[in-house]
Amino acid sequence: KAGCVMKGSSEVTGVVRFEQEEDGPVTVTGQITGLTDGKHGFHIHTYGDNTNGCVSAGPHFNPQGKTHGGPDDEVRHVGDLGNITSAAGVADINIKDKLICLTGEHSIVGRTAVVHEKEDDLGKGGDNES
Repeated sequence: KAGCVMKGSSEVTGVVRFEQEEDGPVTVTGQITGLTDGKHGFHIHTYGDNTNGCVSAGPHFNPQGKTHGGPDDEVRHVGDLGNITSAAGVADINIKDKLICLTGEHSIVGRTAVVHEKEDDLGKGGDNES
């Protein structure tokens, strides 16, 4: 199990929990508040340093050097968790992901979880910032 307290320079805050049994998929649950309504990209970034936002957090966690994609794509960054959707300023998170893990060489523990201001194009729109 692992947890992440989300707090940035805006009013956006939340708590996200990660749980994995053995080598099974990771269940990601939580709630983020203060978001504008709509879809927001949700990723694990490479570094556990959020002192300067996404700049210091680095790119999406991508230990295998794959291209950006959506959570259901065969080819994607490990950190590509897709979008979360906010309604009335609140996004409830309930994701099950088979690529992220909480142990081993490619663990996400100690990295930065980021909720982006905009929707993730899931690698389909040519936006490197999504």
